[in-house]
Amino acid sequence: MSSCLGAISAHMAGAVAATRRGLMFEPEMKVQAMTIESLDDKTAAEAFRRLVHHLRHRTDAQNVDLMGLAGFCRNCLADWVAEADGTLDKAQAREIIYGMPQDEWKARYQTEATDEQLARMKASVAKNAH
Repeated sequence: MSSCLGAISAHMAGAVAATRRGLMFEPEMKVQAMTIESLDDKTAAEAFRRLVHHLRHRTDAQNVDLMGLAGFCRNCLADWVAEADGTLDKAQAREIIYGMPQDEWKARYQTEATDEQLARMKASVAKNAH
């Protein structure tokens, strides 16, 4: 353990000396923190498309469960797309997210929600006010 501490101390002493000589970085340099607002649109769009493809693949993840855990679901995502676009109606936006008309997806994959799922969803949605 003491040899590790000695190596770390030597490394830090070297780093301090190098910094004083201006070899590493200047103290006044600041690193810009990444935020969702500073994320470039290309990266955000790629991540969004990956999320949509993931949700299309995970048909076992029911909307009521997504709502119960996170307070949003495929329909919410589609509604946000329609709002952001301004020209799509809800059905068009939902077809983009589901990869098919919503009624077709529901007939293929949606199961009947249990009372427990509906209660979790209600409690979760109540947390959405921000």
